[in-house]
Amino acid sequence: MAFEWLAAIPYSTFFVMFLSFVVSFATSVTNRVLTNREQLKAWTKEIKEWREESLKARKTGDKKLLAKVKKQERHVMQLQSKMTLQSMKTSFLWFIPLMIMWYVLLPQIVPISEIVAYIPWLSGEFPLSVFLWYLLCSFLASALFTRLFGLGLGGD
Repeated sequence: MAFEWLAAIPYSTFFVMFLSFVVSFATSVTNRVLTNREQLKAWTKEIKEWREESLKARKTGDKKLLAKVKKQERHVMQLQSKMTLQSMKTSFLWFIPLMIMWYVLLPQIVPISEIVAYIPWLSGEFPLSVFLWYLLCSFLASALFTRLFGLGLGGD
């Protein structure tokens, strides 16, 4: 095996971390390119305003406002569906490549169940497999790139 040295700590630790950052970066760039952030912001604002009106109508019992809110409900549901589809574009595009990475390529380099990192824990050290370490690193990388590219729901 050409990559035997990658299966040993600390190389495997850094390799999996690097891989998670690369994948998170690529998915963030894809998300940034494929989604219309301004449209999502506008839809989010419209839905928020409708929810506020709906809450106000229920609290006050205003029948006229309740009728208006009920009339707009279908439109709001359609907007929510469109928002979901927008956010799923990246997932649809990356699903197959990630499955290939996880089930074909990565096991050739580092076995998925292999311990690649340890974190301090109450009773000493907590071992992390490739999967858990990737997951942890991916959460971190995803949070960083979401912030960096302004991909939050509010379009930060």
